[in-house]
Amino acid sequence: MTDDKVKRRLTTVLCADVHGYSRLMEADETGTLETLRRSRTAIARLVERHDGRIVNTWGDAVIAEFASVVEAVQCAIEIQQEISNQGSDTPQANPMRFRIGINLGDVMVDGTNIYGDGVNIASRLQELADPGGVVISSSVYDQVHNKLSVGFDCLGQRPMKNIAPQTSYRVTLGGPAGPRSFPIDGSRTPREEARAPRIGDRHEPSAWTHAASQWLAKLPRPVAAALTVSAFLILINLFTGAHKIWFHWPVAAILFGVVLRMVLGHRPESDSEGQR
Repeated sequence: MTDDKVKRRLTTVLCADVHGYSRLMEADETGTLETLRRSRTAIARLVERHDGRIVNTWGDAVIAEFASVVEAVQCAIEIQQEISNQGSDTPQANPMRFRIGINLGDVMVDGTNIYGDGVNIASRLQELADPGGVVISSSVYDQVHNKLSVGFDCLGQRPMKNIAPQTSYRVTLGGPAGPRSFPIDGSRTPREEARAPRIGDRHEPSAWTHAASQWLAKLPRPVAAALTVSAFLILINLFTGAHKIWFHWPVAAILFGVVLRMVLGHRPESDSEGQR
């Protein structure tokens, strides 16, 4: 009997897509196609170097998978550097730039193809990336943030089409010698790039700050706002003169107002009808 059970595996999915491909094709079909072929050759070489596998190449997109999360992110960085260098060698009015998304997730396997949320999330992360940039999921960030000499900017939970909001991170490149040629924002001028924070100046959000923000996000909006304002008043009191405590009166009034609003808001309908 044949085994029809769907095969699954945990893998790292890299999704790359050309930014503004239709516009580039409209401006110069022949030149764009030639540049795309050259870029894909470079991508395939780098994927193989990092022990990855090209899964699919439809249109202007490339999907690859890697057994190692670190190798996948390193490959994405080198891809963007290689594409940037190619553009520098052959200056064009409209250079080709890729956006890359990387996700670590469970996928369904069908022959040489992979499907499922693991792939879909990588595709949606790619859409969040800047031209020439890389965006990774939180599952990827957890594995690589202390293993690579790059920085990460937390983008928070961004809405994604047909996918639940995911916490994502933008990869930022730099090092002791300064920023590399990989452009996170192609609109920056050299002077702006020189003023941009270096990797050593970037600080990842602390664990307690991230936990506090997630905890507040789960609370009703009035409660979250009241707690935030109360904390702000307490800090003002502490920094302007802890010898005289005054924050308890406004904080008590704020919390009483929130409790009263929530009680009245959840009053049974029968009580409301009886008062009419």
